[in-house]
Amino acid sequence: MSKHPTLLQHFRSFAFQNNIKDFDKALEYFTVFGGTGWDLDVSKSVTTLIEEKVLFNYEALHENMTRDTHNNSLYHKILTIVALGVNHEKDVLKKAKVDKDKGEEAIDYLVSKSLIKFDLSVEKPLNDQSGKSDRILFDLPFIRFWFAMISPNHQSISEKNYDVFTQKWQRVRDNFSTLLNNLLLLELVKETFNVKSKNDPIVKIGSYYDKKQEIDILAVRQSGAMIAAACKYSKDPAKSNMMNTLIEKCEKAELAISDYVLFSKNGFTTEVEALKEKEVVLLSGVELSSLLDNLSSDDLLVYTNKKY
Repeated sequence: MSKHPTLLQHFRSFAFQNNIKDFDKALEYFTVFGGTGWDLDVSKSVTTLIEEKVLFNYEALHENMTRDTHNNSLYHKILTIVALGVNHEKDVLKKAKVDKDKGEEAIDYLVSKSLIKFDLSVEKPLNDQSGKSDRILFDLPFIRFWFAMISPNHQSISEKNYDVFTQKWQRVRDNFSTLLNNLLLLELVKETFNVKSKNDPIVKIGSYYDKKQEIDILAVRQSGAMIAAACKYSKDPAKSNMMNTLIEKCEKAELAISDYVLFSKNGFTTEVEALKEKEVVLLSGVELSSLLDNLSSDDLLVYTNKKY
């Protein structure tokens, strides 16, 4: 396996290894087991596989997972806070109730062990006073799942009482994949524009954030031109106000945007479709599924960790 495979490389390897061609199904299982290299019987539900692969093997997995954290309570607290959705450094330290120096030292250690990583705003706010502390993300889906759902419930799980875990998992599982979906969407945006404009490829892509504005995706092309995107996952088609809100955010952040992208999992209203290719690039679940096109053995990564 290459030293630092991208999230998309992990995802394509996972889908090929477990023979999953449907994007939504692949993402559902990848959200929990991504990065493990385990073979999965995907005729079984994710919940059943969590029980068989994770809960029943808790002690051995716990030993592996604490090899880098040394069971340090502050490390575990920070990892759980980030895993459950608080991901700006200042907010993490505040929730962890730790002083700045000690907290930053702990985060730097966890970054050095490749458990988490910094996800910097693609563009800095024009006014330094408007800046927001750096965002933190997990490197691999399974590590995030572990510290979100397993580590906080370690006592009952170690006693083979899975009720508390099950109740908490039921509450979060439907939205747990949204973050990964957004990160994979970065790859689709990059691919879409690089095919359209081979002479002006995207050289930087991520999100934009300051104290007042957050833009789901911001990309910078070789020429310096910027692309902004917004994402929507509701069951209803996206309406024109989605475009208006994105433009307004970019104007308030004083970003000069050359192209706009809207992603809506379940498509767009006729009104928005009329804007396609004129003012905005529209992407839906159909285009996102193309990230799993043409899977082959060349996509397979070799994992060296113990298999369960």
